[in-house]
Amino acid sequence: MAEVSFEHVTRIYPGNDKPSVDDLNLNIKDGEFLVLVGPSGCGKSTTLRMLAGLEEVNKGRILIGGKDVTTMQPKDRDIAMVFQNYALYPHMTVADNMGFALKIAGTPKDQIRKRVEKAAEILDLTEYLDRKPKALSGGQRQRVAMGRAIVREPKVFLMDEPLSNLDAKLRVQTRTQIAALQRQLGVTTLYVTHDQTEALTMGDRIAVIKLGILQQVGAPTELYDRPSNVFVAGFIGSPSMNINTHPVVDGKAKIGEDTVELPKEAVAKLTPDDKGRIVVGFRPEDAKLATAHDENSFSLKVVNVEDLGSDGYIYGNILTDGSVAEASTVMSDQNKLTTIRVNPSVLPKVGETVKIQIDPSKMHLFSPATELRLN
Repeated sequence: MAEVSFEHVTRIYPGNDKPSVDDLNLNIKDGEFLVLVGPSGCGKSTTLRMLAGLEEVNKGRILIGGKDVTTMQPKDRDIAMVFQNYALYPHMTVADNMGFALKIAGTPKDQIRKRVEKAAEILDLTEYLDRKPKALSGGQRQRVAMGRAIVREPKVFLMDEPLSNLDAKLRVQTRTQIAALQRQLGVTTLYVTHDQTEALTMGDRIAVIKLGILQQVGAPTELYDRPSNVFVAGFIGSPSMNINTHPVVDGKAKIGEDTVELPKEAVAKLTPDDKGRIVVGFRPEDAKLATAHDENSFSLKVVNVEDLGSDGYIYGNILTDGSVAEASTVMSDQNKLTTIRVNPSVLPKVGETVKIQIDPSKMHLFSPATELRLN
């Protein structure tokens, strides 16, 4: 069993007064593929390095398979790492690179060869075993780095942004291979990335971290459908969620010159600290074009349109008195423009004003004061 547990783990680098990882409690089940995701500098690589034994733990403890490894040497933890740069020996063949750790450990030659050939078969590298790394593509080199981890037969795989050096097409292909491979091997895996598309497509569960503090842990659909706060809502999903702060008037959100009905239970949770405002979030696919007579719709001035063949996207500004609203944007992509996904056959023209209606069951509501979910 190789369950991994972080219990109140804190890391403060020398010279810093703020922790890079702050009181982290996280459990990775045996055989689970957990993706740790967050923006640059949020503490995700520090978390991985503490588990590997490459960073000191200032408070708390780390357990692998129920055994406290907090102060244990990296070599004694039975883990294998795959890095962003492949770190292959250029003078060695693929087979020698993959079997090098076993050779150092004094494993018999025939056993090394057997394990290397088995890993090469899994990774589709059999025909490249006698080549040097320079004769391989980026994707093949990354697979060799994976192979080197596999032959160790560790309790835990640690992967630190292993796809960021690959081009877009290869990244999609390799992430599919890694996810399938992990399920085939059933090894507990902690995978670190800043790419939320990777997180959504690969992980059994996702842990979102911001400024060293864990924000939410759950299955990809759970984080996408029910983000617990504004940060998770804006970070998970591409294009990102539309998130704006609006005044609340008679139980309705005032969006530009229009009003949209709000659930009573969400409005009831607002406090004086929210100052009569609410944060309304909705995903581009959870709104549609409406007619001028439709209730609970708001006006949008179209700034840009995109026809992607299968989908169409409208980017626009919310209107007030015929002018662009200065909506207080908590967090959004697309230069604070509101994004709506529509059928490309009904794309409006740039400069037009259209009416937009949000699916009430897919609306995400947050407190402006705490940024926590209300509905």
